Amino acid sequence: MKNIVTIAQLIVSVLLVISILLQQKGAGLSEAFGGDSVVYQTRRGFEKILFWGTVILAVLFFGLGIVTILI
Repeated sequence: MKNIVTIAQLIVSVLLVISILLQQKGAGLSEAFGGDSVVYQTRRGFEKILFWGTVILAVLFFGLGIVTILI
């Protein structure tokens, strides 16, 4: 049972990393330190699906981590 949870957590972690990397709009280091002013925009279409998918994957990853500890 622990092997199945560990494999599931590994798969979810890879999917989580991919979904986070797909959300990166500007890869410049200057934006990380406030070099560009960003106006708030609403998410639409694929960007909205990707955002909520990332949230679901993060919650699932956290849940699998708790299950791994309890087993």
